Amino acid sequence: MSKFAANLTMLFTELPFIERFAAARAAGFEAVECLFPYEWPAAELARQLRENGLTQALFNMPPGDWAAGERGMAAIPGREAEFRAQLPKVRDYALALGCTKVHAMSGLIDPAHSLAAHRQTLVENIRFAADFLAADGIKVLLEPLNSRDVPGYFLAHQRDALALVEEIDRPNVGVQLDLYHAQIMDGDLTRLIAKLGPAIGHVQIASVPDRHEPDRGEIHYPHLFEALARAGYQGWIGCEYHPSAGTREGLGWLRQWQSTSR
Repeated sequence: MSKFAANLTMLFTELPFIERFAAARAAGFEAVECLFPYEWPAAELARQLRENGLTQALFNMPPGDWAAGERGMAAIPGREAEFRAQLPKVRDYALALGCTKVHAMSGLIDPAHSLAAHRQTLVENIRFAADFLAADGIKVLLEPLNSRDVPGYFLAHQRDALALVEEIDRPNVGVQLDLYHAQIMDGDLTRLIAKLGPAIGHVQIASVPDRHEPDRGEIHYPHLFEALARAGYQGWIGCEYHPSAGTREGLGWLRQWQSTSR
């Protein structure tokens, strides 16, 4: 049975962020995720989860200066201390929210350094983060982002993420498989899912090419849900898309897929 988590950064944006928890629950979601929770006190977010009977499936580590265009720092040489200094805050939020998965954004390639230096920085930083968070049962995920939406991002392909996870060699490190990004960069999604197998730590969905509701566009998600089940994935499926005409108005897919997966 597929289990869906509403991405509160992208869905229900007609409401203030704190009010989106109740809206997600009323719409039929049992879990939520978001990009960055740090603007709000962890205790208030935890209260929203508790009062609405929701699970926090995922959030991202701090990305650097998002408004200035930064998209993480895990792979950026020279920023190791900054990356590692954020880990206590990440742990505190994860524990307060009962969240066991965090996404470490790799960052945009710095032309002052070689790709090999970026890779080594990422491997060392993720090993450090994984070891820091392991005792609390928190998993660190790497997500490839497509080069159309995020040009210059260090990690763009799923098989590269898998190779990194294998090199990092920590039991609490996995791949965050966003099938929207994967279709744009890799395709052949059924075989890709089988290849990633137990390395899949979290899944996200949206339509391609427009990143709207997942029941439109060129991906047939019910088929991929079956492929994920065969690969052994039983976790949440994050709904990270831009509604085409209002969140509630476009949720027919959720009711249909929830009823057919029971």
